[in-house]
Amino acid sequence: MKVIFPMSDSRSTPRRPSSPREALDALLAEPAGDPIRRAFWLDGLDRRLRPFLPPSLAAHTRLANFERGRLVFVVDAPVWRAKLRLAAPELLNVAQSIGLAAAEIVVKTTVSPAQPQPQPNRKAIPLSASAKQALQAALASLKPPVPKEPGDGK
Repeated sequence: MKVIFPMSDSRSTPRRPSSPREALDALLAEPAGDPIRRAFWLDGLDRRLRPFLPPSLAAHTRLANFERGRLVFVVDAPVWRAKLRLAAPELLNVAQSIGLAAAEIVVKTTVSPAQPQPQPNRKAIPLSASAKQALQAALASLKPPVPKEPGDGK
């Protein structure tokens, strides 16, 4: 038995977002966008709290979560963990002043930096004459041999 499906009408299919912003807005309108909305909210909260930290500490600290009255921060070394614990009372006051029901600060240490580090701009080191010759010889060995033409006599 052969089943034939009718071709879909291109006018009846929903229009797909044509830009990244439209795609993000469409996703955020759905329940599936809840984790993304939460990530944006946490990022905004991090940006509001960060100015109240000493600049040296702020560069090594990131807000990771807020749940059940606990602000969870991640730092990239134990020394920053200790410094953040010293700043915790003031940070709790700031969080409460912006409307959070924060009662506790939890600090966790990670092995990666809290803020992405800019990559240094590396310049190419010039090749020595012998390295250049070796590279050219290696490249030449990868080329297929040139076939001899008939009647070449060689």
